[in-house]
Amino acid sequence: MNSRKKKIGIIDITTNRKSLSPYWKIFNANYSSIMPQSIAVWCQEEGHDVNFICHTGFGDLTKSLPADLDLVFIGAFTHSAQLVYALSNLLRLNGAVTVLGGPHARCYPEDALKYFDYVLGFTDKKVIQEVLLDCSRHRPMGIYVSANKQPASLPSVRERWPFIQPILKRVPLLKAVPMLGSTGCPYTCSFCIDADIPYQPLDFDAIKEDLVFLLRQYKRPTVAWHDPNFGVRFDDYLGVIEEAVPPNSISFIAESSLSILSRKDRLERLKRNGFKALLPGIESWYDLGNKSKTGSRKGIEKVRKVSAEVNAILEHIPYVQTNFVVGLDSDQGPEPFKLTKMYADLTPNAYPAYNLITAYGRAAPVNLEYQRANRVIPLPFHFMNNDITNVRPQNYSWIEFYRHVVDMGKHLFAWESNIARCGEGSDPTVRILAMLRGISTRLSKTKRTAKMLRQLETDVKFRAYFEQETDEIPRFFVDQIRKDLGPLWQWLPKGALQYDHNAYLKSELENDLAISP
Repeated sequence: MNSRKKKIGIIDITTNRKSLSPYWKIFNANYSSIMPQSIAVWCQEEGHDVNFICHTGFGDLTKSLPADLDLVFIGAFTHSAQLVYALSNLLRLNGAVTVLGGPHARCYPEDALKYFDYVLGFTDKKVIQEVLLDCSRHRPMGIYVSANKQPASLPSVRERWPFIQPILKRVPLLKAVPMLGSTGCPYTCSFCIDADIPYQPLDFDAIKEDLVFLLRQYKRPTVAWHDPNFGVRFDDYLGVIEEAVPPNSISFIAESSLSILSRKDRLERLKRNGFKALLPGIESWYDLGNKSKTGSRKGIEKVRKVSAEVNAILEHIPYVQTNFVVGLDSDQGPEPFKLTKMYADLTPNAYPAYNLITAYGRAAPVNLEYQRANRVIPLPFHFMNNDITNVRPQNYSWIEFYRHVVDMGKHLFAWESNIARCGEGSDPTVRILAMLRGISTRLSKTKRTAKMLRQLETDVKFRAYFEQETDEIPRFFVDQIRKDLGPLWQWLPKGALQYDHNAYLKSELENDLAISP
């Protein structure tokens, strides 16, 4: 056991590459996560020195931390896996013990254990205390540490403030403070990482104290709720806000659902209390009607219903982003893509965010079905950012699918659509955000999917990889990873581009065998 005072590094990774996008330059720091900040607080409470970094794609990450760290916690999404594998290798060579947490650690623990001394599942203060006390090298395979469930409480904004404030100082516009009102989700969307996580509200008194604290720090602070679905207990949460701070004194951003936002009295209450941006999930025109409160409505009937609901929200809330999942098994033919274009035309002021279905290892129940059907492609983690799907479409060929995606993306983010999306509201920040997001998506997401289509159409080896005729990673992907990792490429461990994309299924089969009589 090692109880001495330690020098600790904590790195919150928000991106896997540098970007020249004006949107990311202005807003990327707002994508910081709550858990790395919480771990920093817990480490300080245990008496250790903490060096905290939120990496937003700007600056040299290899030169950002001291060389004599004892222990380094890294939080990352799966698309940053290759970057953090290389970073962990470099840190370990310099004598540090490394720990991985965040979505990638939960989704792909079997792979992450090859490159980190510890890999964390559900993380609470007790888990961090266990790692701090042991703080040992575990190689060649790390050890997995997890609580039984999501923590019932997290450090307050006041406690996290020393780590939040330096991040906000780098943000020229829309300085959003991350807060959490609940964990888990009451919905059971089969593709979602929170599908099996029970809904759990956090302490209301602690939320009140955080809001009061923020109002003392800024004349008009902005809060981004990180809840998977904010406002499930609508009256309770709005009551907390109303008791804590004066009406419309804080700007709020929240992800919610149309089933929660469908009542005019609720929209009026949200407006009165300063909600400036809402992100409801639509997901599909043929499935998941419980989130959009469309019941059995499908196809064009659902499009018209949803469009009317979103336009009603826009009468009260300046910025609305609607979220879609593309490539679900309920999709067939050109119709789903045409319907999304129709929705965008009927709802010109809403931002239509679309993500291609992605099977993130252990993240969701449906991933077992995809793996059993041999439909998961071992796409390098670096490209698993919802711009490229790693699930073979059930009702399309690869080329047919991407032709539809590219055509839809060009329509949604045409210049005239981006201009219309700015609206005529009085909030200049909202208009700037809408324009920058639209331009950024046009120049990045739609451009990347168009490249994918060209590769599938022109490169026989590239197409063979997606047809599962070969497991050799296409040069197109390797070259892009090398470019994006920059100086960290040389530290990427041998074999770190490959992984077992069916590890979840294999572990379930092993468990079944273990409990069989």
